[in-house]
Amino acid sequence: MRVCYFGTYERDYPRNAQVVSCLRKAGVDVQEEHVPVWDDVRHGWAVGLGSGLRLAAAEARLLARRPHGFDAFLVGYPGHLDLPAARRAARGRPVVFNPLVSLADTLVADRGRFRPGSLAARMLEAIDRHALRSADAVVADTQAHGRYLAELAGLEEVSVCFVGAEERLFQPGWQPPARFTVLFVGKLIPLQGVETILQAARLAPEVPFRIVGSGQLEGLLLDAPANVERVAWIEYEALPQELEQAGCALGIFGTTGKAQRVIPNKAFQALASGAPLVTADTPAARELLVDGESALLVPPGDPEALAEAIRRLAASTELAQRIAAGGRTAYERQASEAVLGERWREIIERLL
Repeated sequence: MRVCYFGTYERDYPRNAQVVSCLRKAGVDVQEEHVPVWDDVRHGWAVGLGSGLRLAAAEARLLARRPHGFDAFLVGYPGHLDLPAARRAARGRPVVFNPLVSLADTLVADRGRFRPGSLAARMLEAIDRHALRSADAVVADTQAHGRYLAELAGLEEVSVCFVGAEERLFQPGWQPPARFTVLFVGKLIPLQGVETILQAARLAPEVPFRIVGSGQLEGLLLDAPANVERVAWIEYEALPQELEQAGCALGIFGTTGKAQRVIPNKAFQALASGAPLVTADTPAARELLVDGESALLVPPGDPEALAEAIRRLAASTELAQRIAAGGRTAYERQASEAVLGERWREIIERLL
């Protein structure tokens, strides 16, 4: 089977690289037909005049592409505007859309860039619906997210495949460190619950925190407590070493609807590396994780509960090792490249 990974997708974004890696591990010949828009932008896709002009030029180039010899086309993140070009290029062959996010959910409900009910919000909802309905199959990252996308676009079915982690980088290597440090890596946006993390750091001043990232809410770090180390950016290839040296890794703790529906890249990367994970107790997290066995799950937006979970891990090497081992087991059973590769292959083969 030959699959064309098609569009303006962010080439270095973990989700896109992971899908390609999983398919190839399952024996699928994947070729990329890529027009760059977001690849050199540190914070990835964004809205604005400059982004719009770059995207319009890229879509014009995509419409002229005519790749041959493929059984199916796969549109990756963020590919909502790539579907017309993908359908034209596919010429009747199946098109699979892996959106990862709803644009309206992300920019209106989660990040608050536009007011609910505004013209921009309605336009984003229309783009979401059109993109989702244009594909022969839509693949979500969790069942909770799949239900949301199906309701948004009026779809009868949305397939589900976890995000996973690139195993060329993320392999079991974690050991209890001599100095317990809490590691957070990610964009500083509402989804992450940055304020909750900082409040937890204030409640546990004896525990060092290392926060890696930048973005919309980085101003909150101007008043960070003394036990928080801020690192604006590290290369993706350096993430495994960061995880191996951490006492535990943090997931997301936001209280938005989107935070209830997703499991972030960093959670899978921590599990693949064998590091203990602490993240919010959400419907999405419960699809993969069991509290006290494969992660410590705490109520979203609850800094007291987060601080207590971190203190428990810092005080007990035995607990940290048990959670780490349980998390790695959950990853191997449900989210390894071998498991997800077969799942992706099955989704595409059903359309052929």
